[in-house]
Amino acid sequence: MASSSSQGWVTPAGIIPVIIASALFVALLQALPAVADGNTLRYSFAWVPSLGVNVSFVIDGLGLLFGLLITGIGALVMLYSAKYLAGHEQQARFSLFLTSFMLAMLGLVLADNLLALFVFWELTTITSYLLIGFNHDSAKSRRSALQALLVTGVGGLALLAGIILIGNVAGTFELSEIRAMPGVLTQSTLYLPILILVLLGAFTKSAQIPFHFWLPNAMAAPTPVSAYLHSATMVKAGIYLLARTHPSLSGTDVWLWTLTIAGAATMVFASVMALRQTDLKQALAYTTLMALGALTLLLANNTGYAITAAVTFLLMHSLYKAALFLVVGILDHQTGTRETTKLYGLGPAMPVTAAAAVLAGLSMAGLPPLLGFIAKELSYAGAVEAVSSPWLVAGAFLVANGLMFAIAAIVGYRPFFSKAGPKMDGVTEAKWPMLLGPVVLAVLGALFGLFPLWLQTSLIHPTVDSILGTTADAKTLQLWAGFNLPLVLSVATFALGFVIYAFSTQLRAKLVGIIDNGPNFDRGWDKLLAAVLSGAKWQTRVIQTGQLRFYIMITFLTALVAMAVTLVVKQAFVLPIAWNGVTLTDWLVFGLVLVGTGLAIWTQSRITAIAGLGVVGIGIAMIFILYSAPDVAITQLLVETLIVVLFAAAALRLPSLGAEPLKKRWGDAAIAIGMGVTVTMILLMATTGPIDRSLSDFFEAASYPEAFGQNIVNVVLVDFRALDTFGEIAVVLVAAIGIFALLRSKPEKDEA
Repeated sequence: MASSSSQGWVTPAGIIPVIIASALFVALLQALPAVADGNTLRYSFAWVPSLGVNVSFVIDGLGLLFGLLITGIGALVMLYSAKYLAGHEQQARFSLFLTSFMLAMLGLVLADNLLALFVFWELTTITSYLLIGFNHDSAKSRRSALQALLVTGVGGLALLAGIILIGNVAGTFELSEIRAMPGVLTQSTLYLPILILVLLGAFTKSAQIPFHFWLPNAMAAPTPVSAYLHSATMVKAGIYLLARTHPSLSGTDVWLWTLTIAGAATMVFASVMALRQTDLKQALAYTTLMALGALTLLLANNTGYAITAAVTFLLMHSLYKAALFLVVGILDHQTGTRETTKLYGLGPAMPVTAAAAVLAGLSMAGLPPLLGFIAKELSYAGAVEAVSSPWLVAGAFLVANGLMFAIAAIVGYRPFFSKAGPKMDGVTEAKWPMLLGPVVLAVLGALFGLFPLWLQTSLIHPTVDSILGTTADAKTLQLWAGFNLPLVLSVATFALGFVIYAFSTQLRAKLVGIIDNGPNFDRGWDKLLAAVLSGAKWQTRVIQTGQLRFYIMITFLTALVAMAVTLVVKQAFVLPIAWNGVTLTDWLVFGLVLVGTGLAIWTQSRITAIAGLGVVGIGIAMIFILYSAPDVAITQLLVETLIVVLFAAAALRLPSLGAEPLKKRWGDAAIAIGMGVTVTMILLMATTGPIDRSLSDFFEAASYPEAFGQNIVNVVLVDFRALDTFGEIAVVLVAAIGIFALLRSKPEKDEA
């Protein structure tokens, strides 16, 4: 994806995103002292006042942590991109997509209103689709982008349904208000469907098994996208959702076991898959899956150790993973390959890149004195205290962390210092815009490990407070916690990781045969899409017959079933009908309509049929006259006359209807009678029940003073619903133009 052009990287398309991200990062830093003191900043703006819906944003520990990661790492990645894509003809488009994604993600993590959160959630889905498919000439990129869009899009629809249920149960969509009502969701009869829908949204976004397969495929995106979307932002949106809803949805067995099983399975599976990869970018993608599984597993619990570990692990992972993705991008940019079997001995030629890779790799491996060691110790402490099978949870962490140790060595050490393969010649160090990001992120991981107190008081504990509602259970960040079980597990991790790294080549060869011949979720996705397309083709063959009569029959039959079922479910039948108010005139009009209907049914002449329908229309117009609606009656008469004339002109060129089978006519009659009876029942229900006159009173009071019209119907159509009426006129006009063009067109003659 890198450009080989020598054009300078300082262009508006490269620098403007850096300025925007940096400015937002500095602005969020201003809130750090207030949040560290335990304050929450909230801003609210009216969105749909008539429905009481606001766009509200909140800056607390959780929102600020994510906001700083999004804007801080975003600024470094955008600076990296300015050089990485320098000279690329689509650099401006890339910068627009990446900046739009950053703003959408920032809105997601700061939104206090669930509806606003969903809007930003979907914006991240759309912008990530554009970024993953940036190389749109590549079929692989297009497929990966569509896969990510569909998987996360389906999860987004589930989340929307869950949000609607939450609003109905809690009576509000404001997250801060919902958190202030303990048990309002967990004690509701709708808790289980709410939880399932929210978890579907979170699991698809954060790629938990069985929705994990889209994330490794998303590595088809340019490296800056992978470093940003798939380390610190988009894939953690699901984790953010779990953390944000933790106070309202956690504490039940369903929450505990669902997150524990999904997180543990994803963590171990992804770690094994990472070892099988030879592409460094793919290996990092699977380690991202491992981290997401670990975070999900930790958030299953309510203990102080588990939540403190989750928050620390989230920050640590964002720092080292973004740094390593950028390092891999540098390797690809400078050497033209990401294959671990081709990269050896690059340390002397790329000393700065090697230093950043080693620091980030040490944090990933969980070695002291880096932040990764503290996060790993807290994770083991949280696993030991886990409510759900502590030894099983600790075992999952041990296996996954051992594998991560090996992958960290493969990514951060082997390309630069290993002598197991031929050394590349002619490789040079990258320029500073590409080096700044990985160096800063790797150094921060080291500094936070050496001096964790500031991080603890400023970010970690306020974030734990946002999740648990108190800092009383938050644990201390420290490099030395004494001789304890977590320390023993850490030593076991290092030993296991060293063994796995030492035999990584042999283990990979074994895994290739096992994994490649085993179940493949990606191929399963292709089969699922093929089944959907096959079903769509079958449905098209059944429904799209090419006969207008069939389409009309299906339309009316569907409407009939929907209305009739609603009447039955709502028990809205209104019987008996009072006949004492029906006059002789009413009976005559009814007879006229009945005669017109019979004429249209039994005739075999199109002209006679349309004439019969015209008689029905005239009867309807007479009803309007009898009930004091002459303007509507005139409109009805004009329309009926016009239809009869136009159809009669066209019918002269059409063949005779001919005799139809009696069975088909009886079927049509059944649908027609059913529609008539159902609509009649609905009208009786509407007229006999209480009528809400709020709209009628409004139009009566406002028609003359505001629109200067005494005919309320005309005023509604022309003034209050002017745009709606204009749209209807436009549709009719477009249809008329199309008909005119068809009538004027002449069939082409065969040249033969």
